Amino acid sequence: MPEILKVKPTRMELLKLKRRVKLAERGHKLLKEKQDALIMEFFTIYDEALNLRRELIQKINEAFEALRRAQIDIGSLRLREIALGVKPNKEIEVKTRNIMGVRVPLIEAPDLKRKASERGYAFISTSSAVDVAAEKFEEVLELAIKLAEVEESLKRLGKEIEKTKRRVNALEYIIIPRMKNTIKFIEQHLDEMERENFFRLKRVKALIEARSQT
Repeated sequence: MPEILKVKPTRMELLKLKRRVKLAERGHKLLKEKQDALIMEFFTIYDEALNLRRELIQKINEAFEALRRAQIDIGSLRLREIALGVKPNKEIEVKTRNIMGVRVPLIEAPDLKRKASERGYAFISTSSAVDVAAEKFEEVLELAIKLAEVEESLKRLGKEIEKTKRRVNALEYIIIPRMKNTIKFIEQHLDEMERENFFRLKRVKALIEARSQT
């Protein structure tokens, strides 16, 4: 037997259920539209993440190659001393933005690419190879921050898609069918009661007519 709700099989409950079905179907439609829009947004950002990751890998390879050249140029010990003297970058600020009702991170970072004079090491004891390596790693840092923002957005969108999908499926396969089964059950019950009342009235009428003829 199909699953039904535990309600009294009355006309009042029947009207209430029909209104609830309409609301549930409207809610299902809106949630399905939201789910589809979230999926489209997810794959748009997913493509961006793939491109950023490929670019980041390339930049990391370039940065380490530049570092290797700087190491050959001035030596590992001197390079380590220069690295210790580099000024830290300015702090980044993490805010949020809204995508289809989902709060995703928005990372506001200052320009991480600095002039050689802003990095804190002395020009006399260094070389252009060090400047190139520093510049390459600044590019890596910028891309890594952007990728972190995009990947966290993907993670949050993915969770929202799963949550919305569960709600859509619950409405489509459990809640709405159960309400419709209950409506059908109440309608059948009321029809049966009407038939019983009709036959009862018919018998009463026949008895009255029979008595009036005696």
